[in-house]
Amino acid sequence: MGWIYLAIAGALECCWAIGLYHSDGFSKFWPSLISVLLIVLSLGLLSLSLRTIPVGTAYAVWSGIGASILAIYGIIFMGESASYLRLLCIFAIISGVVGLKYLH
Repeated sequence: MGWIYLAIAGALECCWAIGLYHSDGFSKFWPSLISVLLIVLSLGLLSLSLRTIPVGTAYAVWSGIGASILAIYGIIFMGESASYLRLLCIFAIISGVVGLKYLH
């Protein structure tokens, strides 16, 4: 169950980060509230994953999921650069996350 909690927590990290972007520095009520709730839920699931996954592995996977998905989101929806080098770096993050899962 720890890896399932961790995967969901990583996905929620992406959602709250996008919510923070839309909150305009916590100046918009609903995006701010949703972001705070998602932060609490994401960290709660991360903490549940720590029952069976070492903290270093869990945190690296959690942040790696968030970083890679948000970078891809930025490319697709926000017009950020999709250069070869940037895509290679995203692939390296994803490879590291997968490696941590299977070399755990």
